[in-house]
Amino acid sequence: MTTLKQISLGVRDDRRAGEFWRQALGYVRRPPRFEGDDWIVLEPRAGEPGAAIAMDVSESPVQEFPRVHFDLDAGDRDLDEEVERLMALGARRVDWPHYPDPPPRGGLPYVVLADPEGNRFCVEGHRSGDGSHRAGTVGRETGSREPSDGS
Repeated sequence: MTTLKQISLGVRDDRRAGEFWRQALGYVRRPPRFEGDDWIVLEPRAGEPGAAIAMDVSESPVQEFPRVHFDLDAGDRDLDEEVERLMALGARRVDWPHYPDPPPRGGLPYVVLADPEGNRFCVEGHRSGDGSHRAGTVGRETGSREPSDGS
């Protein structure tokens, strides 16, 4: 049976993108496989779950509505705190017009962000403190409050 070995992410600046995703996910850089191997591939720490991510230098433009994207789970961290942490690393909010309205029953709220290269990704999780645990509420509020950056 075929298995997923790694995900290759198209980027223009592999070092900048690699550093962002290393810090965002807590991954480590894979050691070179041979002399001159300078391809940036990030992997989960030993014993941790997750797929490897390769920074694949590309001149292709970023897709406004990508067909494939990462979905991140904020884990035990408050969704808004995780979004702020990712933004401090270089992510930016995306004015996303497709948040569900009304939110699906039993879903978690999520926010759409872009990494420093402009690649879109989602972060979902629980919000604490204000009782808004409905899916889409975080993104809907965020999208309406934040000015569009044209991404």
